[in-house]
Amino acid sequence: MPILPLVLLVAGFPALSPRVTLRAPGGAHSDSLSASIGRRIAEVNGAVVGVAFHDLESGRALYLDADDSFHAASTMKVPVMIELFRRIDAGKLRLDDSIPLANKFPSIVDKSPFSLNPADDSDSSAYLRVGSRVPVRELIDHMITRSSNLATNALIELVGAERANATAHALGARNIKVLRGVEDNKAFQAGMNNTTTARDLAVLLEAIETGRAASRASCDEMRDILLHQEFNEEIPAGVPAGTKVAHKTGWITGVLHDAAIVYPPNRKPYVLVVLTRSIPDEKVARQLIVDISRLVYDSAVGRGAAGGQ
Repeated sequence: MPILPLVLLVAGFPALSPRVTLRAPGGAHSDSLSASIGRRIAEVNGAVVGVAFHDLESGRALYLDADDSFHAASTMKVPVMIELFRRIDAGKLRLDDSIPLANKFPSIVDKSPFSLNPADDSDSSAYLRVGSRVPVRELIDHMITRSSNLATNALIELVGAERANATAHALGARNIKVLRGVEDNKAFQAGMNNTTTARDLAVLLEAIETGRAASRASCDEMRDILLHQEFNEEIPAGVPAGTKVAHKTGWITGVLHDAAIVYPPNRKPYVLVVLTRSIPDEKVARQLIVDISRLVYDSAVGRGAAGGQ
């Protein structure tokens, strides 16, 4: 059966209905999922949401406003990780190499120095290592599993934001923008921000899962790091307890994201990315992502009743 794109507006929604792309196989089943997700999003006044779903088992796909651009928040750490492992594959870097850790970085606006505040970082433990040499392996782990901003900026200094950006584009994530490290306030005020789309993050996660992002061994290592994510209140909270989820979250004020590879038992995984903004209450945004995750899981595995934890 040929895979054909179908672009439509979900019936019954207002004039500003989300743009939805379904990809066969899926048919009415995918249409039903898009309508269910659309109804749930419509319950949150003013919510802007991008969704990308691709089931590697059935080939079904759903892209709902998946090409809309969002502030990437910490999801930009995924392309940084990919570039690091590609550098390792090329023999230019080793996971056991140690680099000096400092809390001072140049702004991309004018090269003026700025430092990070441990109180604003989800991983304050990394600051205890400032002034010492830290293995690349440890910094990558902190960047992904604890979303350490300090580790992220140190690693971006090592490989370059422009290299991470170029690699992401080469892998098919054509609209993502990795411009800088985290908490560069001058860049933020100038509108020079890291941005992404739901589709782009889905492309990168699928490239990791299928072994295209780097060598197979490096992709397996990246997936293992993503599986050890410590913040599991979004997509993982919408699937049955014990389901493996390799994912990366991201959040700043008014923005909450999760990008995941979900591993239901006895089948191939699926990729799900949910990006949100313009939801002032983080709890409301989080519950929306959980509910979308539950809808997708139930549709993907053919469950009639809602599940989750």
